[in-house]
Amino acid sequence: MSILIKNAYIVTMDKDGAGEIENGFLLIENNLISKIGDNSNNAADSISAGTVIDAKGAILMPGLSNTHTHLGMTLLRGYADDMALQAWLETKIWPAEANLTAEDVYYGSLLGCLEMIRSGTTAFCDMYFFMDETAKAVEKAGIRGCLSYGMIEFGDEEKGNKELATNEKLVRDWQGKANGRITTMYGPHAPNTCCQSFIGRSKEAAERDGVGVHIHVLETEAELNQMKENHGMCSVHHLDAVDFWNTEKIPVLAAHCVWMSDGDIKLFAKKGVTVSHNPISNMKLASGIAPIQKMLDAGVSVSLGTDGCASNNNLNLFEEMKTAALLQKVGTMSPTALPAKAVVEMATVNGGRVIDKQTGVLKAGNKADMILVDIQKANATPVFDVYSHLVYAAAGSDVKTMIVDGKILMENYKVLVMDEEEVMKKAKECAFSLAERAKPKK
Repeated sequence: MSILIKNAYIVTMDKDGAGEIENGFLLIENNLISKIGDNSNNAADSISAGTVIDAKGAILMPGLSNTHTHLGMTLLRGYADDMALQAWLETKIWPAEANLTAEDVYYGSLLGCLEMIRSGTTAFCDMYFFMDETAKAVEKAGIRGCLSYGMIEFGDEEKGNKELATNEKLVRDWQGKANGRITTMYGPHAPNTCCQSFIGRSKEAAERDGVGVHIHVLETEAELNQMKENHGMCSVHHLDAVDFWNTEKIPVLAAHCVWMSDGDIKLFAKKGVTVSHNPISNMKLASGIAPIQKMLDAGVSVSLGTDGCASNNNLNLFEEMKTAALLQKVGTMSPTALPAKAVVEMATVNGGRVIDKQTGVLKAGNKADMILVDIQKANATPVFDVYSHLVYAAAGSDVKTMIVDGKILMENYKVLVMDEEEVMKKAKECAFSLAERAKPKK
């Protein structure tokens, strides 16, 4: 299968290549980008392809990567808002999750895939429960998913063995499936919900299986204080004692990282850890402002995540990009902090590094994961700087076409890979049934 896209304003994110092409073309053959170039002299007219897309009035760019979410939590969107974190978890979220079924997670995940297709996210990292069902949803939806099972053992060795076995099965059953669109990680939840030795075992299993590790780290000040009180050091140094952050063999993805010290940041830069910044969730739960500009200045690779829909309440990475930029500016009291191009790099290049190194940049030989952003709209007029436009003016609803792995998932705002109405209907049924089951028993 071949697809030719022509007359597009191409943002390649390729630092060593074309950069931006104001009137460009891109040719996809099978699932790879085979050619990319300038179309100002109608060079594309000599190229034959099975499908031709005229992208005049649109920006062609790499698809966005959401590097931290809990996809099944779409069913809990708006279920528990404006609450303190501990009460939110203990009285609402954990009781609901205790009643989850495989069907709930399947339709919640499918709904999440639909939302991401609609808003420009072509790849995501997920940590949740019933991950076979999320994998099935990813397989059907056509996007790219890097999946881990959320392991929590609270120092219980027997429980830890079961949790590890569940994640091992996920890796065994799904790594590399769906033409490589599905990859896996090990997901020890956090240093304050998993003991040091268990997290070390998770890393060893990941290295054995050649997959990455995905973990929450220093999301809250409460975690920081708890770890210092119990172990005499913060989460980062507690895990460094078992060489957890070493990325020589496998990638390590650390979500949130709100309460990082300068020393923690230097260690992450040295070890090559990728951070997933989740600004909206961190604001909504009053977790704090992560020192992202400091991380970037130190050389840490920072990507973007939404977290789950119970603490965001959407999966819209365009909204996340804008919030990330604004939050660093007000947090540092510097209007030059986290410029627009750096934010777009976080959402594309840096996310691609941790999910699939052949994505995140549009260049020959890379996988064909990309989106067309409509700029023939009032909110998109005029365009002086394309990166500023993508971060501060564009919206997820401006994404008109999505291609993943060389397959068109949405074209001219029409989703081609699933019945939207049916997915939303089934997800609603699951959500309200789950809420009913989660009510306290009288």
